[in-house]
Order: sequence, then C-alpha cells, then structure tokens
Amino acid sequence: MAVRLPIVPNNITVHLGAPDQAAKDITVPFTEYISNVAASELFPTWPTNSLIANIYAITSFALNRVYNEWYRSKGYNFDITSSPQYDQTYTENGSTYENINNLVGDLFDNYVVKGDQIQPYFTRYCDGRVTTCEGLSQWGTVSLANQGKSPLDILKYYYGNDISIKYDAPVGDLTGGYPGYEIGLGDFANPVLAIQRDLRRISQNYPAIPYITSTVGIYDEQTELAVKKFQEIFGLPITGVVDKATWYRIKYVYTSVKKLSDLYSEGLSEEEATFLYTDELDYGDTGIEVEYLHYFLDALAFLDKDIPRLPTNSIYTNNTVTMVKAFQQKYNLPVTGKITYSDILVLQDAYDTILKSFPVEYQDFVSELYPDYFLTRGTTGNDVRRFQKFLLAICKYDKSIPGVRVNGVFDELTEKSVKKLQQDYGFEINGIVGPLLWRKVVELSKR
Repeated sequence: MAVRLPIVPNNITVHLGAPDQAAKDITVPFTEYISNVAASELFPTWPTNSLIANIYAITSFALNRVYNEWYRSKGYNFDITSSPQYDQTYTENGSTYENINNLVGDLFDNYVVKGDQIQPYFTRYCDGRVTTCEGLSQWGTVSLANQGKSPLDILKYYYGNDISIKYDAPVGDLTGGYPGYEIGLGDFANPVLAIQRDLRRISQNYPAIPYITSTVGIYDEQTELAVKKFQEIFGLPITGVVDKATWYRIKYVYTSVKKLSDLYSEGLSEEEATFLYTDELDYGDTGIEVEYLHYFLDALAFLDKDIPRLPTNSIYTNNTVTMVKAFQQKYNLPVTGKITYSDILVLQDAYDTILKSFPVEYQDFVSELYPDYFLTRGTTGNDVRRFQKFLLAICKYDKSIPGVRVNGVFDELTEKSVKKLQQDYGFEINGIVGPLLWRKVVELSKR
C-alpha cells in the first residue's frame, strides 16, 4: 500500500501579487522562500523561541498550500502568492538575516500537525498589532518566549493542546496530483482510488452525487455516474471522464468540504491518504498489480526476443526481476528490477504499440489479447465485442452461464455471466474483467 504523506518541496512557485493580479511567477528554493518570508515578517532580534515558533507557522502554512494544491486546483500555475492578504509576505530579492537563515536551515523540514491529521496544519497568523485574527499573534509570541515558553508551548497556546511537530519530513521534487492522462471506464490504480475517495466525501455535501461503494480502485460504471453528476453540478462538460479540469475541480471541492485549508479543519487521516496500490513493485510483492504486470510482460516477451518469456504467477519472483530488467534495458529505463508507476506507463504504451502493429502471421492471436484496461458494466466497443465472442463460445457448452449478446455493450447479462465464471473458477466476484479473467475466458472458449 502507498501512503501519500506530505513532501517538503525542493522548490516552490510564488505569484508576486494577489491571485488574480497580473504579476509574474517565480520558482525559488523552498528554504530561500521560508527565509525570505521570515525576514519580511519577523524581527531578527526577537527571542529564539519566538523565531522558531513563527518559522514553524510560516513553513506549515506554505506546506498546507502545496499539499492541498490550493491554487493549482483553482486553475493557477503557482503554489502560493506573495500577498499577505491571502498568504504570506514574500519580497523578490529581499534581504534576509543570518540567524534566521540558520534557523530555517535546521527547521524547514518540520511542520505543525493537529491531532491525528497528517496534512500540514493551516497555521493562520497575523502580526498581533496592526492586525489581529484567529490564530497566532507574531508579536504575542515574543511575550510568551520571554516568559520562558518553548516553541511548541507557544504554538499550543494559539492552536490548541493537540498540536505537535512532524519532524524530518521527506524532501523532494513536487509531483502534481493529476496523473497526466484522462481517467475513465476500465482504468485502475491509485488515481482512481483518489477520485472515488474524494467523491464519496463530496457526496455528503452534494447528495445528488451517487455514493461510490467500490473500494478496489477500478473505474466502474458507478464511478462514471458519480463523475457525470459532479460535472453537471459544477458546470463542466458531462463526459464521465476525469480530465485535468475535472480532476482539479474535484480536488478543490474535496479540500473545501473538509476544510483542509482552514483553522477548524475536518482533517485528513493517514487511513484516508493510504491507497491500495504501491508506487513501486519489487521482489516478493503479490496482488492484482503483480498479475497485471505479468500479463503485459508476457505479451511483450511473446514478440520481442530481447525480453525472456519466463513462467510467472501472482508473486513477484526472480523470473519477474529478470523480465523487468530486460524490459527496462530495452526501453532505456533505469535497470533496477523493480517496477515503478512510470515504468508501467511505458509498458502499457509498448503493449499498445504491439497491438497496433502486429505482424500478419499473428493476426489470429491479436483478438485473444487483453486490451490493457478493465472491462466493467457500461464499457462499450470492439474490445467488449471480442470478449463477448469468447464468452458465447463458453455458453454453448456450459449451460450454467446465464448467456451473452454479442453487441459490444457490457450490459447486465454480460455482467451476470462474468460473475458466474468468477464464482466457478475462484476469482473475486465483482463482475469486472481483468487480465487474468480475460486469459481464463480465452482458454475456456477453446474447449
């Protein structure tokens, strides 16, 4: 399983003005950004504990914006603004102070969390003299520090006793939540799980959106209906497909209903940020991802002599490692023997290319190949028609199968037949056709 925990970014993109103001965007190192804001808003002569508490607040505020993609989910191409009216004061080419720079160098990968929430807390603050607000008072921290309070005690004074510090968070390059491709019927993996999780929560506030019961991360008909209703409510093209615009609108509404960028946030628990599929598969791993990987590796190896065709099952074995390394070398990927999410995308693309350029002598074999996505209720097209033909061949000798109409529509009758086959041959009974069930149906159709 993969947990989407916050990452401290190497760089952050700042809009030099209010969100809708015509101003340039600049990308700067995250530590430079924090030092700049701290120098713009704090006095270097303040007590050290006051400076530390404020740096925690500044860092957490920025990370909350980044982690929730607050501005990117609104269609902007930046992470935060330089306007204190909306965010924090940032001065391009502004001067900083040595003592503040040293503190930021020690503290930049620590942030504030509240209770059992995992997102960086929205540490709202103001100067406490010219402006006051709910949250931290910057000048007030000076008085508390002079009373001998620690940085954490100061933060608890303003944000509550359930505040704590997450230390030594991972640092890395930011990757946007949107996976870079449209998501629709038959797709699976963590992006689908994220869509389903978000829409389930959004449906509590917008009950017209159908509640999604599926938890396996496959984009099924139920998910498509929920996406269509969401698109209708929020004025998007009603396609049932999650493109970039739909993805980020879902993200924005989810963040809003949970108040993830608010002092009084509903919060995000580790369980909610834990997804079924790992970001990397390695020796000893098992499950649907491994089965999926094996199917495509085997199909690729069938026609490519540079990739050995070895026996595989549902476990990532030494055979898998050998085949993965050969595939990675062939397609100029890092040769690790482990498979990453980006490797899977390359593998799928290679598989699609083979399907479109199959040698003439293998044309009969083409129809037997899995189409590289899950078939589920509501799916239509030639791939469904191909599957239904195999299913019809089985129905002719196995009268216990409900039946099928070869019409290219994955309808109720097709789903009933699929569930009966899953029941008979030990598959999970979900009415969804993945690579292993497809292979089994092709095999049974030849009897």
